[in-house]
Amino acid sequence: MLKRMPASPKRTNDPERTKRDIVAVATEEFASQGYSGARVDAIAARTRTSKRMIYYYFGGKEQLYLAVLAEAYRSIRTLESQLDIDSCDAREALRRLIEATFDHDEQNPSFIRLVSIENIHHGKHLKQHPELRRLNASVIATLEKILQRGRAERVFRADVDPVDLHLAISSYCFFRVANRHSFGALFDRDLSEPKVRARSRQQIVDMILAWLSAVKT
Repeated sequence: MLKRMPASPKRTNDPERTKRDIVAVATEEFASQGYSGARVDAIAARTRTSKRMIYYYFGGKEQLYLAVLAEAYRSIRTLESQLDIDSCDAREALRRLIEATFDHDEQNPSFIRLVSIENIHHGKHLKQHPELRRLNASVIATLEKILQRGRAERVFRADVDPVDLHLAISSYCFFRVANRHSFGALFDRDLSEPKVRARSRQQIVDMILAWLSAVKT
């Protein structure tokens, strides 16, 4: 009587995981090579899949790049949504959001590079992706909520627009990462040095709160 051999384990088919893996590798490829220099062949080789499969899942290089951008923005918007800003006053809520933005940008240089690359292309890909506009609307709604609370608490001035506030926060946090090397070469200061980083983190909080607390003349 022949002995039955144990069945070999079945290979699981997980399209969502495969797509996540492709996006993760594509993020590195686009961030390091730019949109024009990135190669789908290189992404396929690193994910142990095929160029054909990537096209099957995403449709093409541009669609894959848009998926990378969407995931990059979704990451920071998700982080913001997880902040506990309802159990504290407006100043503390804004402090938490600023610090989260600062830390995110410091820890995710690929996000900074991707945004810089999209600006090189004049934002043309983002303009074709209305979902990204809807996705990023959440941070403006959050800031508007904090501003309204601050005005009700009589600690924030009434003439600050939430988009302007977002621009001010993002500008400082973004610049430190995007221009770290050129700034260091020109002024001999390493913005990644722990003491400098900690001082910068506190400075952006202090500057924004001072602006919002200033009496309009």
